[in-house]
Amino acid sequence: MKKILYVFIFLIICSCILFSGCSNNKTKSNLKKITLGEVTHSAFYAPLYVSKELKYFEKEGLDVEIVLISGANNVAAAVLSGDIDIGFCGPEATIYVYNGKTKDYIQSFAGLTKRDGQFIVSRKKIDNFNWDMLKGSEVLAGRIGGMPELNFENALKNTSISKSDVKINTSVDFASLTSAFISGTGDYVNLFEPNATKLEKMGLGHIVASIGEKSGEMPYTAFNAKKSYIEKNKDIIEGFTKAIARGLEFVKENDSKTISEIIIDQFPDTSINDLTDIVERYKQADSWLDNPYIEEKLFKNLEDIIINSGEIKEYVPYEDLVNNFYNK
Repeated sequence: MKKILYVFIFLIICSCILFSGCSNNKTKSNLKKITLGEVTHSAFYAPLYVSKELKYFEKEGLDVEIVLISGANNVAAAVLSGDIDIGFCGPEATIYVYNGKTKDYIQSFAGLTKRDGQFIVSRKKIDNFNWDMLKGSEVLAGRIGGMPELNFENALKNTSISKSDVKINTSVDFASLTSAFISGTGDYVNLFEPNATKLEKMGLGHIVASIGEKSGEMPYTAFNAKKSYIEKNKDIIEGFTKAIARGLEFVKENDSKTISEIIIDQFPDTSINDLTDIVERYKQADSWLDNPYIEEKLFKNLEDIIINSGEIKEYVPYEDLVNNFYNK
């Protein structure tokens, strides 16, 4: 009798596990699959990873896969080709696409960061750095016309240093900046985290300044999609934006240690202590927007920088390129 009872209990347990598994699979299959292309993988984008790790996207019915596509121009190309659904990069890419007379152009629908997230890394240790020390030096700044390079130029302008005083090296693509610097190119290199800290830990560089603190506020990185995709998938875009809003709220209300513990799986090669220091550095620099709404004033600040650099000649309509899905 006992054997029969044990078998009965065993079958009930197996049935519960089986049906539980079926329920989870069904829930997962009901999620709408979205591919997001990010321009780089950095703790600078902590609110995005919070939304991923705390399943804010899933709560909005979305299964978001994040893939790395280095360079804003490459992210924009992937969006236009349909290889990815949503792009995450600097809005300057949407401006260049629009000026290229693309019919189904790209619109930004939600913002994340509001200033540059790069740090200047020196080859030599400098205890009391000031921007005048850049005069006569070579700085690896990334692709010409990209947000990193444009913001570096703007930071120089805001510190009263002429571009002609600095050799700005734009020959090295964004993904190769660290390796080029390690190999001996340049006196300084502009890097996002965690690369800047990794270089410092290796004894191959020293973080000396924040570019974002000098360059000012703008929609530095934002989420974008083709105009037609947004029109056809308003529920997806709205749900995605809500998830990002929750991520931004989380990083605003929690300390750096708590944030780092949530996103540590995104940075397996970084220690929790280093990641906490990195996140704190971005917090102190006031890097993130309060919410995903992209203000016209900030967008104009971005256009001013691009116009001053000579990359574009006139303003591009805010209402054409920004389609906010967050209601303030």
